[in-house]
Amino acid sequence: MRRSSKWMGIVLLIALCIACLIWYAAIREDRHGLLTVTFLNIGQGDSIFIDAPSGRQVLIDGGPDSSVLRQLSAVMPWYDRSIDVMIPTHPDADHISGLIDVLAHYQIGLILQSSVLGSTATWHTLEKDISQEGAQIVTGQRGEIIDLGKGAYLEVLSPDRPLPNAETNTACVVTRLVYGNTSFMLSCDAPKEIENYLVRLDGKALRSDVLKAGHHGSKNSSSPLFVGYVDPTYAVYSRGCDNKYGHPNQETIDTLAKFNIPTLDTCKDGAITFVSDGETVKRR
Repeated sequence: MRRSSKWMGIVLLIALCIACLIWYAAIREDRHGLLTVTFLNIGQGDSIFIDAPSGRQVLIDGGPDSSVLRQLSAVMPWYDRSIDVMIPTHPDADHISGLIDVLAHYQIGLILQSSVLGSTATWHTLEKDISQEGAQIVTGQRGEIIDLGKGAYLEVLSPDRPLPNAETNTACVVTRLVYGNTSFMLSCDAPKEIENYLVRLDGKALRSDVLKAGHHGSKNSSSPLFVGYVDPTYAVYSRGCDNKYGHPNQETIDTLAKFNIPTLDTCKDGAITFVSDGETVKRR
């Protein structure tokens, strides 16, 4: 009889643990109508994690190495092993190397990638892994909309045509994340020529609350014309400390200062998270 009571107690304890896990997951999965965007601290490179109000998740780029996995574990629950959308913006190693590790650890639903062709071993490895993932594959081109549910969506602004043989930065996938009356300009490594072309196409429609400074703050991006039309409340540098390129360049620093735009920096601030309720954007 004692043995039976002991086993009954163990069964009840297991049932209680399972119930607690279910409640934890239910509470964790309720976004309370909030959109969360985190610029991950992955060193010299780009990686942006989006958690939409619907629960859909997007990873834009994966940085230069496997450190993206540690960063993802801080913004995703431990039991979550899937990401709805992955966007390798272009074939440069500081944007895609970490995605090889992501594909090995997470199930991806949709992959939206640039039409530009890479030539490195890293790109060919990623290309092979993508083909074996079983995800839906879409080529990012202007006009493409990714519906994230509950009023949030990603719109592709550039490129406006297939550019398989273009310079990689020129052909990178520029997106704008929109939720209600708030938005984020995610301009990958797009050079000034592309930025100013977007000004001609979209003008004031480029307005966004947060600007990811193009190309890690390089002098080749963040033109005064583009920054003026985006008119962000915040700008973010995604870069490694003491990088060999000198990012952010003083020219870019001066441009953002001229417009009185506060800047945040993954080197100095670590992972940078913003939260939007559809009306306002605040830093967490």
